[in-house]
Amino acid sequence: MKITQWLKQDLIIEELNGQTSEQVLKEMVNFLKDKNLISKEKELYQKLVEREKLGSTGIGGGIAIPHCKFKWIKNPIVLLALSHKGVKFNSLDGKPVHVFFLVISSPDNPSLHLQILASVAHLARKGGNLIKTFLSAKNSQQIYEIIKNEEEQIS
Repeated sequence: MKITQWLKQDLIIEELNGQTSEQVLKEMVNFLKDKNLISKEKELYQKLVEREKLGSTGIGGGIAIPHCKFKWIKNPIVLLALSHKGVKFNSLDGKPVHVFFLVISSPDNPSLHLQILASVAHLARKGGNLIKTFLSAKNSQQIYEIIKNEEEQIS
């Protein structure tokens, strides 16, 4: 499965303003609310915070994959957000996170949720200098093209 099946170019935040994990999660949720992709943003934010309390989704190497299942959506949503300065996110390696892949899907299809998470993790592992490449991109179109190219190379 390709991430670009769910991640669209208009779902890329080129620079997050948040400096804490809570601020970043809230910023991504508000972004989705502003795009009219979600309702009940407070409930979604709370689910993401609860998920982080179970264990950080910061997988190391500057990447985090915050995720949850949310009954108020039908189709999965994948959002990509960047932080050039980095955010402390309790990552496994203790390093700041620069790249966030937010994954939200319906609880009605848990296998699809896992497939999307696996695809994101696969891209993160196989993507080489993905973080540097993302952070040097000039806009969301370039970031999207980087992902498409990486997916073509690793499939």
